[in-house]
Amino acid sequence: MISTEQDQAGVLVAVRDSGPGIDPALLDRIFDAFYTTKSGGTGMGLSICRSIIHAHGGKLWARANDPRGAVFQFTLPDIERELTAPLPPSQQT
Repeated sequence: MISTEQDQAGVLVAVRDSGPGIDPALLDRIFDAFYTTKSGGTGMGLSICRSIIHAHGGKLWARANDPRGAVFQFTLPDIERELTAPLPPSQQT
């Protein structure tokens, strides 16, 4: 199930499933580059997603979906706010 919410700061998107979920001991590692639980996986998907969302001023995280499954959520700032916000010093030329 996919849901969205909008507020003054931007948008929140949540993607929920009802599968086996994610081992709570692994939640801190699932966004690490090259970390995978799949025998043929590269472990790059969630790391790349987080980098893209972060580059656009957002945040990506995961948690358990009660009673089972997982929830991946991300935020992105309002486009108007993003366009008018000053660039961080590291990105100014």
